[in-house]
Amino acid sequence: MSELIAIGFFRKYWYNSYNFGGRSEVLKKNYRVKKEKDFSAVFKNGENTANRKFVIYKLEKEQPHYRLGLSVSKKLGNAVKRNQIKRWIRHIVMAESDKLDPKVDFVVIARKGVENLTFAEFEKNLLHALKVAKMYQEGIMSEKEVKN
Repeated sequence: MSELIAIGFFRKYWYNSYNFGGRSEVLKKNYRVKKEKDFSAVFKNGENTANRKFVIYKLEKEQPHYRLGLSVSKKLGNAVKRNQIKRWIRHIVMAESDKLDPKVDFVVIARKGVENLTFAEFEKNLLHALKVAKMYQEGIMSEKEVKN
C-alpha cells in the first residue's frame, strides 16, 4: 500500500514540475478560439502575417482579453509531437500575455520545420511572428518586473 502512495505522490509532483509549472498554467477556455464559426471569422475577416515557421491570422474585436486558436498539421509529426508544439505555443503566449494586444482573436498555424526547433529557437520564431503581426510589444514591462 505504501508503494502505491509513493507512486501517486511521485506522479503528482513530477507531472506538475515537468509541464512548465504544472496544471496551474493552463490557458483558460475563455482565452481560446474553439468554435468553427470563430475560426472562420478570423480567417475570413482577419489579417494574416507570416514568417518561415508560423502564420498568424488576427481579427480585432471588442473584448476584455485576447483569444488564441491553434492549428498544427499532421504533417508535422505524430500526436505527441503535435501536442508538444501546441503546449509550447500556449506556454509562450501565457508567459508574454501582458505584452500582447488584448482586443484581438488570433490563430497561430505552425509550418513545416517547427518540429525540429529547440524551445529557444521556437520561442524566438513565434515572438518574431507576433511582432510582424503587430500584436507583441517588446518594450512593455510586466507587472512582475515593475514590482521588483
